[in-house]
Amino acid sequence: MGTFVISKRLNDFYKFEFVSRKGKTIFTSNSYELKFECEEEIELLKSCVESFSYMKFKSSRGKYFFKIILDEKTLATSRKYSTELMMQKGMDEITKYISRSETLDFANGDIIFGDV
Repeated sequence: MGTFVISKRLNDFYKFEFVSRKGKTIFTSNSYELKFECEEEIELLKSCVESFSYMKFKSSRGKYFFKIILDEKTLATSRKYSTELMMQKGMDEITKYISRSETLDFANGDIIFGDV
């Protein structure tokens, strides 16, 4: 099952990533000024999985990636894939797991494990 991971960018804006069950990032969201905007976007993605579409691209270096589009708005951009088949597997994983995925919040930057 996939997981949403909320974190902060260096500019103090929030983002989330959808991470596969194997721990690889599938896509990264846009930046959000407030954390609740990030959380609302996650809920929107979970509830509208049948409604959004994928726009596929090929970079100048031959890598494949996609953008998730809902109502003509780009919600997220995928990581780069080496083949079109791998990109399709990433999209399939979203369709299969996104609606029942959990959310982890690492935006506070607290040290979880303490001193080693």
